[in-house]
Amino acid sequence: MANSFKQIKRQNNFLIRIKKDWQLYTFLLLPVLYFIIFKYGPMVGNIIAFRKFQPGGSPFGEKWVGLKYFKMFIADSNFWRIFLNTLTLSVQTLIFTFPGPVIFALLLNELKNVAFKRVVQTISYLPHFISTVILVGLIFELTAANGPINHLISVLGGEPVKFMQDPKYFHSVYVLSRMWQTLGWGTIVYLSALTTISPDLYEAAKIDGANRWQQTLHVTLPGISSTIIVLLIMNIGSMLSVSFEQILLMYSPLTYQKADVISTYVYRIGLSQNSFSYASAIGLFESVIGLVLVTTANSISKKITDSSLW
Repeated sequence: MANSFKQIKRQNNFLIRIKKDWQLYTFLLLPVLYFIIFKYGPMVGNIIAFRKFQPGGSPFGEKWVGLKYFKMFIADSNFWRIFLNTLTLSVQTLIFTFPGPVIFALLLNELKNVAFKRVVQTISYLPHFISTVILVGLIFELTAANGPINHLISVLGGEPVKFMQDPKYFHSVYVLSRMWQTLGWGTIVYLSALTTISPDLYEAAKIDGANRWQQTLHVTLPGISSTIIVLLIMNIGSMLSVSFEQILLMYSPLTYQKADVISTYVYRIGLSQNSFSYASAIGLFESVIGLVLVTTANSISKKITDSSLW
């Protein structure tokens, strides 16, 4: 009886808050509709990963086939190559792109010249606004046989390198381009977190004799550690979701050996070969792995640092 009374009271309080601040709650309407329509709604279509789907038939498949398509994927001769390519590329991207914005934010935070700081921030943000198509076009121009990179190699006495035709260079080119495009934009969150650190902590550290490096280690980094951990967990959760558009535009049959990942394989299987159920099963497999990764990372972080997403 007491629990029911508390529940009714909470509901009434919630309705009162909505009635009082309904203008503010209307700002949530579009984001909520966006997630319902474009994120949660399409999840219903995952049912065809367990059912045989035929174009023109039922949108939920014709008959139940269970785990048939998952077994097909695991038994596929391309499975381990694609999975290892995705995992390798994801880990390399995480290792080289995640620390960059943190380090860059710390360096920007040390700049005393406000005008110069703003110029550097603006220049570093610009690559984020370049479309993927233009980015890949720049990559092809820079790495072309007669491009500036190969011209420099020739001047130094080396032989021109076929960067975009040789599979062994694909990962390096992709990771470097992602670092360049995401470095400046990724610093925004960390610069915001840095503003929340009390100046009194730095004053206390100076009194104790700490130099700038020691202040960074014992004041700045602990002050933004929770932000770093939360973003790291989110990045781990989306590890397997590498930049599909960029890889699709960059790779070719010559580089499939190293460049083909789960998302591009799903694209070819689903749209090129019309195997929608099979493609859905592969996509669902990728999502489940991502869920396991983010849950595991969150649990480890909660036990070690007491910081987590939930």
